[in-house]
Amino acid sequence: MTDVQDETAVQVTVNGQAVEAAPGELLIDACERNGVHIPRFCYHPRMSPVGMCRMCLVEVDTGRGPALQPSCMVPVSDGMTVETETAPVVKAQDGVLEFLLVNHPLDCPVCDKGGECPLQDQTMAYGPGESRFVEEKRHYEKPIAISDTVYLDRERCILCDRCTRFADEVAGDALIHFMDRGNTTQVNTFPDEPFASYFSGNTVQICPVGALTAKPYRFKARPWDLEETVSTAWVDAVGSRVTVQSSRNRVLRLLGVDADPVNWGWLSDKERFAFEALDADERLGAPLVREGDELVPAGWAGALARAVDALGGVDPERVAVLGGARLTNEAQYAWAKLAKGVIGTDHVDAQLDDGLPPEVVLGLPRATIDEACRAGGTIILCGPDPKEELGSLFLRLRHAVVHDGATLIEMTPWASGLAATAAHSLLPRPGETGMLARALVDAARGGTATAAAGVDAASIAAAADAIDGPVTVVLG
Repeated sequence: MTDVQDETAVQVTVNGQAVEAAPGELLIDACERNGVHIPRFCYHPRMSPVGMCRMCLVEVDTGRGPALQPSCMVPVSDGMTVETETAPVVKAQDGVLEFLLVNHPLDCPVCDKGGECPLQDQTMAYGPGESRFVEEKRHYEKPIAISDTVYLDRERCILCDRCTRFADEVAGDALIHFMDRGNTTQVNTFPDEPFASYFSGNTVQICPVGALTAKPYRFKARPWDLEETVSTAWVDAVGSRVTVQSSRNRVLRLLGVDADPVNWGWLSDKERFAFEALDADERLGAPLVREGDELVPAGWAGALARAVDALGGVDPERVAVLGGARLTNEAQYAWAKLAKGVIGTDHVDAQLDDGLPPEVVLGLPRATIDEACRAGGTIILCGPDPKEELGSLFLRLRHAVVHDGATLIEMTPWASGLAATAAHSLLPRPGETGMLARALVDAARGGTATAAAGVDAASIAAAADAIDGPVTVVLG
């Protein structure tokens, strides 16, 4: 719960109870923070409000009499009186749901969203209970594959604008949008253009109905069949929080968890769908031992016995163990313990040219993702393309630049996915980033900018002048 400072607090009365809110805070957030839930479909706290669904209508009185207003669009003001359960509010919510269900198919038993659907839940809680609509519902081809992993069922869409806002505002891939007008308005991709976004799976998670579904999960399970474990995504170093959902001893789905210091609930498709590799045919399902010129499957007892025999009579000084910098901390600890505690060798390495030297990493001052993305700060990108390698971090960095006024200086051998938002893009020759960094630091400290690593002096001087506020360097 967010603390509100007394000297800046706004006094609001909600359902007869006095509550405090922050100046400029949206009414729907202030009510939620004080224990009053207002139903909604289009509103999402990580995206700009649009007031599309009108499900969050409440009675608001600012001194001129009560009036129905969408709480996701109204900032709080001192002395505001809000009622969320009056007869006009209940009637409005009933009417909104009736209109949404006019063309929405009642296919909950076969819909992948069934059991965790906000439309389903709110229809039960706030809806009319029966339909007066007896005419034929609208029909579309169903489903259509808008990408390799995302299917679209337009009949179920309630035009909440969540997927389109995410694609445009958060990911910067405006590849899905509203089309047509009036009763035929629909969400779709451009003709013959797939939803080719690295982050398309997020639209499935935030869709409040079953209009967008993920191919790997379709018809696999129901929410009540799933066992959940909160964990950490394992495909990169960001540490995105995820919920691993499994059934019948198989992982069926990964969902992002809204962890404020890390990924805000967003995941790259690489993180979201990486679980499919767990059951891939190419993955080893049993130990392999060499028989002649071939590797053949064997039991664990036999394979471990072979390994023990191979290591048993060897001088530990002749044994070296190579790990990998991409392994988890737990895996790193396990093989290091085996090498040093069991085999007795100190010949270990974990780099394999896939990471920075440990002495360099340990010698650098640390920064959190929040510190890197602070409003008004300067971000210097010297690592790999975060859109390719660190998807969740890419979304956080992009938000900081586009929405929070951070300044991005790109210093990579080739343009990254953040190039369109970078204030300055300095592209050194491969292997000469360090030379460019020294030239930039010298110019930022008041020295004369000189050309370096294939970048002209004027560009370096302009980038140095743009450095302002807290500076964070992103290395990979």
